Order: sequence, then structure tokens, then C-alpha cells
Amino acid sequence: MSDMSRLGIDFAGVHFKNPVIPASGTFGYGREFEEFYPLSALGGISVKGTTAAARNGNLPPRIAETPSGMLNSVGLQNPGIDHFIEKELPYLKTKDTVVIANIAGSDAEEYRTIAQKLDSTDVDMIEVNISCPNVKAGGAAFGVSCEGAAHITKTVRAVTKKPVMMKLSPNVTSIADIAKACESEGADAVSLINTLLGMRIDIRTGRPILHNNVGGLSGPAVFPVAVRMVWQTANAVNIPVCGMGGVSSWEDAVEMMMAGASLVQVGAALFADPMTPLKITEGLENYCEDKNIMLRSIIGSVKPW
Repeated sequence: MSDMSRLGIDFAGVHFKNPVIPASGTFGYGREFEEFYPLSALGGISVKGTTAAARNGNLPPRIAETPSGMLNSVGLQNPGIDHFIEKELPYLKTKDTVVIANIAGSDAEEYRTIAQKLDSTDVDMIEVNISCPNVKAGGAAFGVSCEGAAHITKTVRAVTKKPVMMKLSPNVTSIADIAKACESEGADAVSLINTLLGMRIDIRTGRPILHNNVGGLSGPAVFPVAVRMVWQTANAVNIPVCGMGGVSSWEDAVEMMMAGASLVQVGAALFADPMTPLKITEGLENYCEDKNIMLRSIIGSVKPW
């Protein structure tokens, strides 16, 4: 048995050679990272969040460092779904890795439009970001209510046969209830957590450091919150969970999988070290070899007191 075969994971009907995936918005479309390693070394890639039309994103400054993490308010800067389908997807499909299209919208119709276009492509999976402000509901994110999350899930499910993975916001009272609402409307999987809402203030100017005032907190600081939410969610639903939020080492990946995640996404760690996904994969290989196990055997294996 080769080391790599120990790492294979079947997830929502899609086979991943290993469970390590660069998170949406941290890896672009992978082109820059090919200077470091072949994209085929990755289990999959969750591409930059894609909207119906091109977006310029928020005004700078839109990145701020924090203790053990970072804030971002990039604002979904992207070239739009048509560009992705015509220019980026064909390139990614030559790289022997799972391609996950991450989509976002400001109303249900935008989600419907994007998912419908992706249905006729050879993308492997659709990850639906429901942490976007709902313009028709005063700006609250779709993902902060069971009703909003269920509505977007149902909308996307109706127009695509692709596996649908709902990316959940942690800025809620019960993420497990949101996950159950998504499952009830046909989600094939959930991924969590998206960033926690945070803020920093420049005490010299009295202004927030980010032009958008607030932004999403990611990095090691959020890892314990992510592990807790993955554990709660995995115990509440019957669909698989993709865990993320501060994963930066193979030990973090094992912990996240023991909590119930079948796959892990790596985000902020890429900015500190682009090699992180490969280091995690190598660590997981050695871990499985040392224990003589298949990696999937640890999923949800935590034994609560």
C-alpha cells in the first residue's frame, strides 16, 4: 500500500487523493502557486469566490494583521463567472486535482444564475458562500438564519446536479441548526467555518484600520472556534463536513478530522508559507504510516468526556 493511498477520501460523491484543499480567496486560481509545486499535489482547489459579474472589491486598506491571525475585507474581487468558465476552468481541469467553484451573490437570483452556468461545465463541486450580505434583507448575511441558508440551498439545488457544499458563517448562535437547514434542502455537504467578524482601530487616527470598518478574522486565532463548530455540526447532520479555520499544520488537520471533518481547507497559512498544503499532506502520510491506518478512519473519532 502506497502512503498516498492511505490519504484518499470520498466526499459527497467525489474522490479526493488527499484531504488538503487551499481555501477560497487565498489561492486565486492556483497559477502563482505553480511556481512552488504542481497543483496535482493538492487534494483539490477551492477557487476565488465568483460572482455573476466582475467585481473590483472593497477600497484599501483591506488587509490588517492581528495577533495570531489577520483581518480581510477584500470584498470578493473577481473577474466574474463567464471569465472563470472560459479562461480559468479549462486550465484548472488539466491539473489532476478536484476543482471546487466557490460562488457568491447579493440575492438568490445571482446564486441561481451562477449555479446554472456551472451545471453545464466540468467543475467537480460547487461551494456556496452564504456569508454574503443579502441586499434585499438589509445587509444581513444569508447564512445567519436557517431560513436564509435553506432558501439559497434550495435555489442552487434546483438548477444543478453538481455536488453542492454550503459554506457556513460562524457569526451565528447555532451553526449546527444552519447546517441542518441546508441539509434539509438538499445540500450534499457543508464547509465551515468562514471568517469571524472582527475590527481593529488605528489609535493614532481614530479610524478603523480597514476601509470597510470591519473584516473577516482568520488564522490560528480562530482554530479552536472552528474545531468546536465542526464537532457540533458533524454530530448534527448526516452529510460530510469540510473543516477550515486556522489550519496550519498536519496536527491541526488531524484534530479537525477527529472533530468530524472529512476534508480540510487551508487559508491564511498560505500567506505565511505557500508550501503549507504540501507540508500538511506529508505530515498526514507519516502519521498514517506510523499508525498503519487509513486516514479516513480518524474522521469523527474524538471521544468526548
